[in-house]
Amino acid sequence: MKIIIVGAYAIGTHLARLLSRSKHNDIVLIDEDEERLENASSDMDILTLHQSPSNIKTLKTAEVEHADLFIASTPDENTNMYCCILAKALGAKKTVARVDDYDYTDPKLHDFFENLGIDTLIYPEMLAAKDINNGLKMSWVRQRWDVHDGALVMLGIKLRETCEILNEPLKDLCRPESPYHIVAVKRGGETIIPRGDDELKLYDLAYFMTTKNYIPYIRKLVGKEHYVDVKNVMIMGGGATAERAILTMPKYMNVKVIEANGERCEVLNEILDTDQTMVIHGDGRDLSLLVDEGIKNHQAFVALTSNAEINILACVAAKRLGVRKTVAMVENIDYVSMAESLDIGTIINKKAIAASRIYQMMLDADVSNVRFLMMANADVGEFTALQGSKVTRKKVSELGLPSGSTIGGLVRNGEGILVSGETQIETGDIVMVFCHGVSMKKIENFFN
Repeated sequence: MKIIIVGAYAIGTHLARLLSRSKHNDIVLIDEDEERLENASSDMDILTLHQSPSNIKTLKTAEVEHADLFIASTPDENTNMYCCILAKALGAKKTVARVDDYDYTDPKLHDFFENLGIDTLIYPEMLAAKDINNGLKMSWVRQRWDVHDGALVMLGIKLRETCEILNEPLKDLCRPESPYHIVAVKRGGETIIPRGDDELKLYDLAYFMTTKNYIPYIRKLVGKEHYVDVKNVMIMGGGATAERAILTMPKYMNVKVIEANGERCEVLNEILDTDQTMVIHGDGRDLSLLVDEGIKNHQAFVALTSNAEINILACVAAKRLGVRKTVAMVENIDYVSMAESLDIGTIINKKAIAASRIYQMMLDADVSNVRFLMMANADVGEFTALQGSKVTRKKVSELGLPSGSTIGGLVRNGEGILVSGETQIETGDIVMVFCHGVSMKKIENFFN
């Protein structure tokens, strides 16, 4: 598959790294800045083009007419849209543009942009806002992902001393009749796709697949019943991500936003519901300000400034002041492991979220959703089993799935079903597959 990426910035670089794991991809990265291009491609097997991406000659040099996927991810949305329009006119099959204006994502405008030559618009701030709110709705969960409108639910949970299922073989815990499966485990710097003899250990980050009605049961198993629900949220940084998160936050949550820029505070006061949100002009790094604003009465602290170090340290401070749930936006991938070691709760990385959304577009099988689990360094995708596909011919235990992959569950006729070795997947089933160190393209072959 030929993929052209415009912009050797955060999203483009991360996406190129994600896609370059498959030897079947022919990737071209285009950027005007030679140093940025060299830094981005130093550890990847990709082609680079040091030219203006908005130049027709450049696109022809990149053989855009053969591109299966053209992605424009520079910080300038106008450049991105213009490049996509040119690429589509020159023969690219599918185009994706990163934008900064939420209004562009209105479904009513889809046909308008498609007619221009832009198939898909990616607004990273909205994607990040959804992850933030999912984390706030369940204070005891590090990460939540609803599959197929909630028919299945994936929960990433940090295991503490109160967990009831530590140090027992999973074959004794996750039986065919059990209401949950453990589909991935992050232990220190290692990711494990567990087998029957593996055990859960203290401080593991375990990923549970279950159904909505068994969430309270999972909460009891992991000993998190004493965690209070989030009603009062303090947010440091009032940028676009904070704005989208607040506007889509449940109405029962009350929010205090601390923003250092006075003009931005005025804008937020005009946009946000003042019955739900209070905007405070101040520096969120000032601990005395946090205390004065009642941080000890807040169940969650969300740090969304543009500085990853500040966000991480602010969350550490909030934890010490008694806040149970913390969320940090960490745009530098190199800092993710540090944030995890400091026991920061939910970590948000817009480029990883946006790259995951784009990643699903390169797959040929019927894939409705793909995520890169940054904390676990694993991929998870929803595949639809097509008629006659390999996955429908044998029981799960007989499929011969690649090492490092596992099936967590499936959705059949709208109902979530957990999968065991004896499960027979049927045509039309939507199947959840977890992969670590395995290309999604290999899994895709089972579903075509």
